[in-house]
Amino acid sequence: MTGFGTASGVVEETTLLVEIRSVNQRNLDIKVSLPREYGRWESEFRRTVGSIVERGRVELYIGRNSQQGPGSVKVNSRAAQAWIKAWRSLQKEFGLQGELELSLLQGRSDIFVVSERASVAAEELAVVRGLLDKALQAHLRDRKREGGYLKKDMLGRLRVLRKTAGGLANICRGMAGRLRARLESRVADLIGSGRIDEARLAQEVALLADRTDVTEELVRLDSHVDALVELTRVQGPVGKRFDFLLQEVGRELNTISSKVGELAVKKLVLDGKVEMERLREQVQNVE
Repeated sequence: MTGFGTASGVVEETTLLVEIRSVNQRNLDIKVSLPREYGRWESEFRRTVGSIVERGRVELYIGRNSQQGPGSVKVNSRAAQAWIKAWRSLQKEFGLQGELELSLLQGRSDIFVVSERASVAAEELAVVRGLLDKALQAHLRDRKREGGYLKKDMLGRLRVLRKTAGGLANICRGMAGRLRARLESRVADLIGSGRIDEARLAQEVALLADRTDVTEELVRLDSHVDALVELTRVQGPVGKRFDFLLQEVGRELNTISSKVGELAVKKLVLDGKVEMERLREQVQNVE
């Protein structure tokens, strides 16, 4: 399911922001964007997110805006002397005018060496962890809210699927009688006024009824629908199991359609497949 959670805080002169976004995906894929100072804790943050979210593409962003200056700035005198010497040599060789100014040395990272505050990230770590927990809880609430809407929609479709299964059972219940009537009519047309061998007719009806019997398929279909309804009450990840059961529903519907050629059955099977496909679309948004 999609979800969003955010939390922010301030420690000393540093503003911190944690954001978590997710969309559904078959497996878990966590993308992390961190300030350089927090790089050493990336694996820890991934584990924290993975302990809450088990499926989906998750983006974790941690922002840091510090008003503090650098820890220290040191001048590399040797590098500065080398640049000054090079400049004067260039000036002499080409007869250049002007004085050597400090601006010519600005931006040289080999002259001005900036060292970060070694203790900043360590002092902030506890705050960052707390904000990450808050953002994850907000993200979880957002996903649960969406999950409520999905559950309502899916239960409605499961009710339609259950009615479809019931309709199929009602139609197939009188299958043997209808097969006998049709077979009698066809045989009568073929032999005209001749006498029908009742024993042979009964045997043929029994064979046809056996080939078109879908009792097992209907029982399994009911069982799968019951299991799907039960999954909507389960706490925790159910998306993969839901998807598997929907495949089994499709298998039973296909078998029923292939065994029973009646138009009413095929229409109900088609209706059932429509609801099944809509459920499969929705289950892509379920963890």
